[in-house]
Amino acid sequence: MSYVASIHIYPVKSLDGIAVSQATILASGALEGDRSFAICDEAGELVNTKRNSGVHFLRLSFDIQKRMAGLKIQDTEQEIFFHVDRERPGIEYWLSNYFGFPVKLMENLLTGFPDDTAAPGPSIISTETIAEVASWFPRVSVNEMRHRLRANIEIGDVPAFWEDQLFPEANKLVTLKIGTVIFEAINLGHPCIRCTQNYAPKATDTNFQNLLKAKQEEIMPDLLKRGSLNHFNRLIVSMRVSGQAAGKILHIGDEVQISSASKSLFNTIPD
Repeated sequence: MSYVASIHIYPVKSLDGIAVSQATILASGALEGDRSFAICDEAGELVNTKRNSGVHFLRLSFDIQKRMAGLKIQDTEQEIFFHVDRERPGIEYWLSNYFGFPVKLMENLLTGFPDDTAAPGPSIISTETIAEVASWFPRVSVNEMRHRLRANIEIGDVPAFWEDQLFPEANKLVTLKIGTVIFEAINLGHPCIRCTQNYAPKATDTNFQNLLKAKQEEIMPDLLKRGSLNHFNRLIVSMRVSGQAAGKILHIGDEVQISSASKSLFNTIPD
């Protein structure tokens, strides 16, 4: 039986995630607390790994209940703790000094700052997919690969690349039931390539994408033939959820069921 093996949320967009045993779905479809904060420059642009390599070397710890964030620079000992409400100016001052230009820590409790605004629900991947892809890189552990891909929900007791069956035909989607919540898988997300101690960011990005593309073409030629995947450097799947799911809770251990493809990709889930 396929099931939810783990749940991760990422309190600050582009920074480290935390493992949780359950997560509540917001009206937007996002998980409560996921990407609810974002670092922005004075122009309101996101400061992320694509625009600033310094993000790669920031480490974050986060206590959801206490609303406390810990920040440190990778490979250093000192970690500074801030209350994200009472000490917001202190966080912004520390981050501005780190990046070398003024930044703000923005918060959106309604929708967060999703990677895919068309599918703001949680992203999913199978645990075996993470393990398989990690095995292609001798110096990258499963946990490091999990950190790079940054999916919210991992599915257990399924084979590697299980998630590719969510796209059986062009312009079609399937319904995915996790516990009591109905999702639609409507988009494949780009893996977020992040630095580790063993890989430099620029080299990692090129090597990872090229090897991933070659391996997926080798392992999944049937998907290439029928055009189900238009980018082989994609792994995680973005989800969309009905507004009726607001307030429902996903738990580790929830059963996962896939329905047959029956809807057009361009339909919407009724509220």
